[in-house]
Amino acid sequence: MDVVLGGTFDPVHDGHRALFRRGFELGDLTVGLTSDDLAPRTRNVDRYVRPFDERKTDLADELAALADEYDRAFRIRRLDEPTGVADEPGFDVLITSPETVEGARRVNEKRAAKGLDPLEIEVVAHRRAEDGEVISSTRIVAGEIDEHGNLTPEREGRTVPRD
Repeated sequence: MDVVLGGTFDPVHDGHRALFRRGFELGDLTVGLTSDDLAPRTRNVDRYVRPFDERKTDLADELAALADEYDRAFRIRRLDEPTGVADEPGFDVLITSPETVEGARRVNEKRAAKGLDPLEIEVVAHRRAEDGEVISSTRIVAGEIDEHGNLTPEREGRTVPRD
């Protein structure tokens, strides 16, 4: 099976890893990575997003380790449009998170208009931080949690040890 998903992935965290793992469970994975121009337009928060090449390098490292674990292939494609590469022929499944299901439906509408079969939409549940809230790149960048959802020392009420 050929699986596709897309995002900004800055920084990569356990929620993203759950998406990648599900993709590799199903087949070979194509990951669309938002371009520098598209990334700010697809986010509903205003924060700095690292340049495409930096994000691509980190994403490739993450995917390579998982691809080896699952004995699968992967590729990274640049996304210049919100529906990305998923509206192209050759894919069977679209991996999505709960908040991006509507976008997945739009992909299938575009596919239908092109005469392509719809993609199976596979929704992967959010991963939760230790405070019960969703793990997100925005929370990581804000310093609330780390990439695994652990609260930062400031959030736990602890002081950071000084040298």
